[in-house]
Amino acid sequence: MTKAEIVKEVSKSTGIEATTVSAVVEGFMETVKGTMAKGENIYLRGFGTFEVKTRKAKTGRNITKNTTVIIPEHKVPTFKPCPDFKNMVK
Repeated sequence: MTKAEIVKEVSKSTGIEATTVSAVVEGFMETVKGTMAKGENIYLRGFGTFEVKTRKAKTGRNITKNTTVIIPEHKVPTFKPCPDFKNMVK
């Protein structure tokens, strides 16, 4: 499902104009990205958690040059659905 399809579906189910729904969806996504860029987690009860996790430094291999590469510690965004959400998908 694309962002446009989400906007269309929410607009149809709520009766709110698509332009307003689109602005809300865009605002939500910008807030999530900005908050996670600061290193903070977002908890949405009944939906899930957007978390920033730190991956430890590790050794990797460049197989084309057959050399060892050090991959530094870095942060990655993750999403962990709530148990109800997991059970709905199963």
